Amino acid sequence: MEVIEQRRSKSERENPPLVFVHGSYHAAWCWAEHWLPFFSSSGFDSYAVSLLGQGESDEPLGTVAGTLQTHASDIADFIESNLGSSPPVLIGHSFGGLIVQYYLANIVNKQTLGTENAFPELSGVVLVCSVPPSGNSGLVLRYLFSKPVAAFKVTLSLAAKGFQKSIPLCRETFFSQAMDDQLVKCYQDLMIESSRMPLFDLRKLNASLPVPKPMENSTNVLVLGAKDDFIVDCEGLKETGWFYEVEPVCIEGVAHDMMLDCSWEKGAEVLLSWLCGLSKP
Repeated sequence: MEVIEQRRSKSERENPPLVFVHGSYHAAWCWAEHWLPFFSSSGFDSYAVSLLGQGESDEPLGTVAGTLQTHASDIADFIESNLGSSPPVLIGHSFGGLIVQYYLANIVNKQTLGTENAFPELSGVVLVCSVPPSGNSGLVLRYLFSKPVAAFKVTLSLAAKGFQKSIPLCRETFFSQAMDDQLVKCYQDLMIESSRMPLFDLRKLNASLPVPKPMENSTNVLVLGAKDDFIVDCEGLKETGWFYEVEPVCIEGVAHDMMLDCSWEKGAEVLLSWLCGLSKP
């Protein structure tokens, strides 16, 4: 897998490393724009991976990049091979958040069975505008009944890849309305280049959901949402928070691509505050 890393500047305390996992149509670059330099300068070794078939990573055999299991296993291999005995905080965006949820559930299930962990332990989990544990079917159905025009646009943009041909649709799907056309075009081009093959077979993915319920109090979880998210609605955010028994944090003035949006620092500062609390002895 392609990995972009930025090591921390000097810090008086030992902070857990951060591993960032992107969603569909993205790759490691989406974290490297703002959040990697922000968190490395705040004292955290930061790593962004590109899942197989995305970005500069190798393409696996077949027509799709992988499954929840294979993507989570690839992340586990990276952690085990590169981070040694330092349990990281795993941060997932959109469908990357669903992969992180599968990773977390796998650790918990192995512990419950009293056997050795399949995946390395984590210091924490952060779900950023994440697809909820039940998948995206509920989101789509709610949009069909409550926001039919939005449902059409989301389907056109994502399923039919309409965002690749229209700057206004790309902006509406991923970014705030204030995002400059030139910047939207830059990110649009990167998204097209990043997604050489689909991240999942969505039909098979949805048949395997919901992800298993984690063991109570096993790992600290932060659920972050965006008030102006065009993809994951408020109910989806609440579902994820309810599932992990935490109060989700919904950030005003940012859209689905929280880490790339005009006010990217809003989400970064909330996450940094949570991480600092996590790192206290």
